[in-house]
Amino acid sequence: MRHYHSLRKTKDFRLVYRNGKSKANKYLVFYYRKNSLEYNRLGISVSKKVGNSVVRHRVTRLIRESYRLNQENLKIGYDIVVVARNTARDLDYRKMESAFLHLAGLHNLRRAKDIEESTNCNHSIL
Repeated sequence: MRHYHSLRKTKDFRLVYRNGKSKANKYLVFYYRKNSLEYNRLGISVSKKVGNSVVRHRVTRLIRESYRLNQENLKIGYDIVVVARNTARDLDYRKMESAFLHLAGLHNLRRAKDIEESTNCNHSIL
């Protein structure tokens, strides 16, 4: 299992929220900001409005796994914050991954090779 770097400090999240760009779909809100590092950092935010602890942690795990399996297909040097919406609570892994990749594509964070190969990606989540 490959390790990924995460955003942990409130000030790092604030920097991405204030100075970054955002796009959203039905399930997720995706913020990103260029960093000066040689790797990406991921932050995940799941509000109590999404559900109880079990539901929130499940959504967090799905987002984290979507990122982990696709991090090699993303451009490097970005801080990324993914915020789950209420509708994300009922998603299975495939839909979560599709929502994540859809937003990464909207921000042009996906590498060109990956975009060409993913013609089977479900874009019905707009």
